[in-house]
Formats: sequence, C-alpha cells, structure tokens
Amino acid sequence: MTDTLAPEKNGPPGGDADEADLARARKEHIGRYVAMILLPFVMVSMMITGYLAAMHSPAPNNMPIAVAGPAQQAEQFARALEDADPDAVDVRVVSGADAARDLVLAREVSGAVALAENGTATVYTAGAAGASQSSMVSGLLAPPVLGQGLDLVVEDLAPLPAHDTAGLAAMFMATALMLAGYMPLSVMLSNSPELLRIRRVVPLLAGWSALIAFLVWLVAGPVLGAVEGNTAAVLGISWLSVFAVGAVQLFLTRILGPMAVIAGMLFLMVLGVPASNMGMSVHALPGLYATLHGFLPTAATGEALRSVLYFGGDGLGGHLLVLAVGALLALVATVGVDALKRRRNPDAGDPEITLPSLTAGPRPASNRVRYVTLAFFPLGMVVMMLSFMLGAMYQPAPRDMPVTVVAATTEQAEQVVAGLEENMTGLFALEASDSVDAARAAVQDRTAVAAYVLPSATSPTATLVTNEAAGVSQQQVVTTVFGQVAAGSQMPLTVENLAPLPGADSMGTVTLYVAMGWIMSGFMLVVVASSAQPAAMRLRRLLPIAAGWSVFMSTVIWVIADPIVGAVDGHFWQLFATGIVAIFSTALFTAVPARLFGLLAVLPAVAILMFLGVPASNGALSVYMTPEIFTTLHAVLPMPAAVESVRSILYFGGDTVGSHLVTFAIWGAASLVCVVVIDAVRARSAARKQAVDA
Repeated sequence: MTDTLAPEKNGPPGGDADEADLARARKEHIGRYVAMILLPFVMVSMMITGYLAAMHSPAPNNMPIAVAGPAQQAEQFARALEDADPDAVDVRVVSGADAARDLVLAREVSGAVALAENGTATVYTAGAAGASQSSMVSGLLAPPVLGQGLDLVVEDLAPLPAHDTAGLAAMFMATALMLAGYMPLSVMLSNSPELLRIRRVVPLLAGWSALIAFLVWLVAGPVLGAVEGNTAAVLGISWLSVFAVGAVQLFLTRILGPMAVIAGMLFLMVLGVPASNMGMSVHALPGLYATLHGFLPTAATGEALRSVLYFGGDGLGGHLLVLAVGALLALVATVGVDALKRRRNPDAGDPEITLPSLTAGPRPASNRVRYVTLAFFPLGMVVMMLSFMLGAMYQPAPRDMPVTVVAATTEQAEQVVAGLEENMTGLFALEASDSVDAARAAVQDRTAVAAYVLPSATSPTATLVTNEAAGVSQQQVVTTVFGQVAAGSQMPLTVENLAPLPGADSMGTVTLYVAMGWIMSGFMLVVVASSAQPAAMRLRRLLPIAAGWSVFMSTVIWVIADPIVGAVDGHFWQLFATGIVAIFSTALFTAVPARLFGLLAVLPAVAILMFLGVPASNGALSVYMTPEIFTTLHAVLPMPAAVESVRSILYFGGDTVGSHLVTFAIWGAASLVCVVVIDAVRARSAARKQAVDA
C-alpha cells in the first residue's frame, strides 16, 4: 500500500499525456472515492439489517415438537398446542416416550412432551442443542401442561458440560473457521494474485486449513478448556470447513473479483450466523433461515462441531457431506472458469495488484516477507476472536453482581446479607438497606442489578425488583437465584420488573446491534479509505469526509432499525445525534493505527473495538458475568459507551447519555492529537530526508 500521506496525483505523470489518459485517471480517481464510500456502506448496512431483521425479536416459528402418550390424550394435547398458536409449532405425535427422547437427541425435534396416565407430563429438552431453544421449548409446553392440570417434569437429555456452560464453543469456533476461510482469498487477490493460480492455491489452501484447524483446536481446547477430547474429529472438521469455504471463496474471486468479500460476508456472516442454529434456534427466526440452515457452511460447521462435542458424533455425516460437496463443486467450477478465460484470452496474466502493501510502508521487496505479512493478518484475527470473545463468554457466571437487600431495619438487612454471603461468596455484591425507594432507584439507574425486599408488616411476601431493559441475562440470574433463596426460606416471592422490554426487542439485543452499526461505520470508512483512496487519509480531507459520513450513516442505521426492521420505535434525534459522535470518534481512533500499520490496522482496531468491546459492552452478556477485566473496560471502551447510550435513549429517557458522549469525546480528541503528532513527525522526517538528498 502506498503511504497514506503521499502527495495526491490528479493524473498520470508526464506533460504529454493525452486526453484519454487524463480522462481515465480522473475516472479512476473518482472511482476510488466512490469505492471508499460504497464498500463500507454496503458492508455495514448488510450486516446490521441482517442481524436486526433475524434476531431482534425471536419467537417460535414452526418449531418441531413431539408429543407422546396414550393415543387419545396425545392427540388432544397436540391439537390444543397447535390451536394456541398454529405458526409457532410443528407438532408430531409419536408412539411413546422412548421415540420422543430419540427424536430430541437426534435433533429432529426441538423438544418433546411425554404424557403419562398418572397425570404427569415430562418435557424433554437438549441443552447442548441450544440453551435458548431449550428455554423456548419449556416456555411453549409448560402453559398447556399446567393448564390441563398435569404435573410438570422437565428433563434435559443432553445437558451442556461444565467446561462450556453457555454452549458457545462450537459457535465461536465455527465463526473463526469461516473467517479464516474467506478473508485470505480476497486480500490475496488484491495483494498477491499470483498465489491464486489453481496449481498454487489448492496446496496452499490445504496447508492453511491445517494450520487454522490446529490453532482453533489449540486455543479452544488446551488453552481455554472450552473443548475437551474429540481432538481428531475437531481437527478434521475444522480442516474441511476452512478448505471448503476457501474453495468457494476462490470461485467467487474468479467471477466477482474484489467484490467477492461482500458475497462471502453475506453468505457466511449476515445469513450464515443466524442460520447456523448456534446462538439462536433457527426455529425462532423467520422461515428463510430454516432453509438456509440445510446448506450454508456456517451451519454445517457449527452443527458438525456440536455433533462431536455433545452428541457422540450422531448426525455428523450429513454436515460433512455439505462441506465436502461444496468444496468439490467450487473447485470444479473454478477450473471451468479458468479454462473459459484462457480460451477467450490466452495471454491474460494475473489480476492487477490494487493493494501493494498491507502495511503503511512500501510493498516489500521480498516475496517471503510479503507472504508472511499476508498470513499474519487472518491468523491474528482468528486467534484474537477465539482468545478474547470465547475466553470472555464461554463460562458466564455472576461475579460481584450488585444487589440490594432491603429489610425493615438496616441491622436486619445486614443479618440477611451475612447469611447469604456465606453461601454465595463472590457471586453478588450485597448491600443492606432499610429504604425500598432508594433500592428501587438504584435498580432504575442501573447501579444495582436487583433489590431483594424482605417481607414486612405491610407486605407478607418477598419482592424482587429487577430491570429487564438493563440486561436480560443478569435479570434471569437474579430471578433464578433469589427465587431459590425465597423458596429455601419458604417465602412467597413477587418479581417486579421496573423496565420491561418491548416485543420488538424481546432479547434486549437491539442496543448491541445499533451500537455495532455505529462502531463498524467509523471503523470501516477508514480501513477502506486507507487502501482504496489513500489521498482521503490526509487530515484536512479526512475530517470533513468523516463528518459527512457520520451524519449519513447515523441516519442509515436509524432507518434500518426503525422503519425497515421495526426494532426501534422513534427516538430519531437522540439516536441520530449520538450516532454521529460515536461514528466520528471511532473513525478518528481507527485513523491512528491506519497511519502506523496500514491495512494491518484492522488487527488492533478490531481487537479494541469489537473483540474486547463486545464482551465489555453489557450487551450480549452482562458485564457482571464475564472476567473482571471487562468491568474495567466497560467504563472506557467505545463499544460499551455506544451500547449504554442506545439503552439509555430507548428505555431510560437518555439519563446517562452525557457521560458516554464524554467517553467518545475523549477517544476522538486523543486520537486526533495522535494523528496530528504522527503527521508532524513524518513531515519533519520527510523534510530532513529531502534536505539530505539535495
């Protein structure tokens, strides 16, 4: 890549260039500016629209459920279940409880209920097939069971292991493998196209797949402990996944050129992640995703890993077949395209190099250095994704979660706190209080996760005050734990939710996706500009471009979230203004590593903004359920500031937006100072060199 501060050339050198050459130069110059805007716009819009549309409000959608029991009773129960919500379930009646259990373990149904003549109904789930799916199945089946006066028993036939309590190992491993499969090919096309010749790329891809498979297993297994055993199977699945995705991406580069990266992102991430059945049940999403689940590589990889990690390899063959057939068809198609191109133009060479260097310096003279740099880029992304995100989230557990215990007197509350701390050391930061109003205010302003109010003379039941909009995961934890506490004390418990989430954001993830849109917008603009149009990286041009881009993309993200998807209701001006600040400051921050490292700036920028930012954001998972370092990062990183800003605007009247805007301002100002210093040092160095040469 050329130096981002090199003088801009408005046309080809030489005074005798003809009008045609000048016209081509002008078109290329304009085209680079267009690409600088169009590529990040398409990528960010595609990603945010896809994720919000798929996952902002998951609900059962033709979820397969098996019903077993006496014939007449089973048929009546099945009809009642379907009549309650015909679109929610796809019910099948089976011969007996054993058949129902087998279907659940084979993942042919999401859950099952076995009715017994003694008045008991046993609901079968498989936690290892998806924790969210299991809870959704229980929520679907419990009401009709209890409504018919039956005794409810819930049995998890395949619980998640203790070393992967959230079931996220397979999901993050699959995502890392997809990233390793499609990213190198597009970069290789722009930087080292000679490596994409079929005789070179196939053995290179095979070796690369082996290296990535080993790294993914090493980080997820021996290093983190999220995977135990099944080494050979995990290595084999990982190798085939990377090779298959790489082969398909190779074909896409042949027919789409540099735009292949967009196609890869669309099918592997935008559609592939929701359709994978990993983070969210595919039967809780629009019907399209159940179809995509059958043939997209992200789903095949995730399900293959899930099969060997949790189900003894049951069902593995079908998922491997998807990957193998995809790889074979892609390679055959690539060979066919190459033959057709040679027939049309036998003298055609390799594609033009459009990204000479991945660093901020000139193109390396040594091919070995260039190839090592080329490999380091995706390797770093894969290792960081697994180390930071999987390491932070695969074993969520409450840690110093602030909860207020309220009693008639402070002394009584302190006694209860002392008793609770004996059995829950380190899980909660318990505070004693004698004021219900103060405790309720602390829950409302999110300084406390919940308030446990003991019975009093005026209220014979205990009350748990929660705040769903502040975080679904932490609300679920306190509801479960203090429900058990109340039951152990034989006290009835009332749960009060101060800020329930709307139906359009039933999982509370809209805040994360809107914030992610802001952060990605600022980041992608600078990353693409540094390679597509280096002249735009001059500070006097970058500032107005980034300002205009921030206004534009803040509007786009609101339009996606509200009128297009319906995940947000109103709040335009607050979200619009906050989004501008978030995008602009993120762009300024990304400009610092871009000046120092070129395209490799993606590594430190993504590490800080996404791989550390998402676990620290309090968006996907409560910050009180991740390692302690993320509590500290929550107060300083841009992603948490963005998530908490959106949450405050949507659900709490914008009460804390000001403090988060200060966070963005600090990042933006500090980054601007760094850019000015870097530019000044480089200008001084260039002047000294010019003086010496003269």
